[in-house]
Amino acid sequence: MAQATGTIEWREGTTRMFALEEGNGRPTIPPALPAMLAVGVLGLVGLGLTALRSSAEAPAIPAPALDEAVGTRTSEVAVLAGGCFWGVQGVFQHVAGVTRAVSGYAGGSEHSANYESVSTGVTGHAESVQVTFDPRRISYGKLLQIYFSVAHDPTQLDRQGPDFGTQYRSAIFPTNAEQARVARAYIAQLDEARVFQAPIVTVIEPDRVFHAAEAHHQDFLTLHPTYPYIVINDLPKVAALKRLFPVEYRSDPVLVGPSW
Repeated sequence: MAQATGTIEWREGTTRMFALEEGNGRPTIPPALPAMLAVGVLGLVGLGLTALRSSAEAPAIPAPALDEAVGTRTSEVAVLAGGCFWGVQGVFQHVAGVTRAVSGYAGGSEHSANYESVSTGVTGHAESVQVTFDPRRISYGKLLQIYFSVAHDPTQLDRQGPDFGTQYRSAIFPTNAEQARVARAYIAQLDEARVFQAPIVTVIEPDRVFHAAEAHHQDFLTLHPTYPYIVINDLPKVAALKRLFPVEYRSDPVLVGPSW
């Protein structure tokens, strides 16, 4: 159950804790919450060590044997879910060829597509990222390789690192039949090669609508690089992207921007 005290947001099933500044909707750590902050940081440290290690040791997995054909399109959209959308968005904002990455929700109804409702874990939504990319510069298959390599751990069922619940599931929401075919073939390829120590639990959910998240969830990694959750769970993912995909890595992220 979600709990709130004033403007403080605390969600059961997640280690994320923040308050919204009056007037601009941006998250901050309230100065009146040293005890809660201490507990939150201790929880992050205890639960986030695995995330740090797994991101630092992210596997160099093979590229998809099957990929979308290169056509004349200049823009395509992929929707991917892999735990907290702060980190997934942050990773893909640093990928060359990506023109936009928006945090949001997919898998449920429009009515429940808000952080308060999704955090209950019963809406059907997963925290997701809508990735718009130029298929002439980067393929859908390459995005999936990055997704499975550094953006999240595809062997964790209904959780990701310190966060648990169906809203943190590993899921791909294909926007066309070809994407679904490529995703299914790639999962089978990786499972057959036993790239991971456990089976992949990523689900493929076609025909789902993506809904953008609230403004204060956009560009969170870039705007709050010293936030404890980001430092422990998400910055190592960006570092792994740079290490494993130096050609695809871009140092300047493509941001949603303040006008969102």
